[in-house]
Amino acid sequence: MDFLFVCPVLLALLLSRGSFADLEKQRVDSGLEIYKKLFEVKRKDQMNALKNLIELNDVNQQYKIIDIMLKGLFKVLEDSRAVLIAADVPPDGPFPQDEKIKDAYSHVVENTAFFGDVVLRFPKIVHHYFDRNSNWNSLIRWGIGFCNLTGVFEQGPHSQVLALMAQELGISEKSPDYRNPFKTDHSEFFPSADTFQKALREEEKRRKKEEKRKEIRKGPRISRSQSEL
Repeated sequence: MDFLFVCPVLLALLLSRGSFADLEKQRVDSGLEIYKKLFEVKRKDQMNALKNLIELNDVNQQYKIIDIMLKGLFKVLEDSRAVLIAADVPPDGPFPQDEKIKDAYSHVVENTAFFGDVVLRFPKIVHHYFDRNSNWNSLIRWGIGFCNLTGVFEQGPHSQVLALMAQELGISEKSPDYRNPFKTDHSEFFPSADTFQKALREEEKRRKKEEKRKEIRKGPRISRSQSEL
């Protein structure tokens, strides 16, 4: 899978949302239920993009893609939060009808969920970038809190992603039985994820060897004139 193909696809996912054009005639109070169906479609697209990222099986490219992706994701999350706060939109209130606010709502919900997917499957890479960025920490804390109140994650296959993400990131205390399911279970991602972990260890060893070589090169050298004495 090529870097130039995967990266634009992932970035496009951060900004896209399902079209409400054919659903505008539905009653206002059914807006959330309509959105949940669109959310399921979006999640399938996200899973396919994530699978492509896993199948790259190239640690260097994965680092580069995730770095670019996280910067885009948190920019979208920050801008969307500003829109929702300015409009005073409560996460547990009626589903918004204004297009701009609807966009911001969907961007928060979908990007928060997608970030959870990425951190659970690539914890080392995400921690490498996330742990040193206090603004991202603040944004995702807000995003998790917002999503927990929307009702979008109450049931279904995505009901655990927020809690697992919060525990993996240290935002909430880990329960005694916590485990990252993608480290031990036999889901469709497991073989590729296992290969990735092996490649990551090999890449870390290579980088350490390279650092040692650089240190040796920086050490004192015997000049040619001295060696001839």
